[in-house]
Amino acid sequence: MSTIPDLSGVEWVKSSYSGNGGGSCVEWAPKTATVVRVVPVRDSKNPNGPTLVFPPSSWASFISAVRGGEFHGA
Repeated sequence: MSTIPDLSGVEWVKSSYSGNGGGSCVEWAPKTATVVRVVPVRDSKNPNGPTLVFPPSSWASFISAVRGGEFHGA
């Protein structure tokens, strides 16, 4: 059984790729990833909305795929 950590008070960091144009804005909590061993991710436009939580290995694979150009814009 897995438990979701308490994310209140977490320090969120906005992706450098999000820009300021109000488009796709992603935030993550790197300090939480280091301490709790999960990577919380949320939409910065809706900070009170749902938070996705990933194992660090899955997040690392996703970031590697993004950097490798495996996802193409619509």
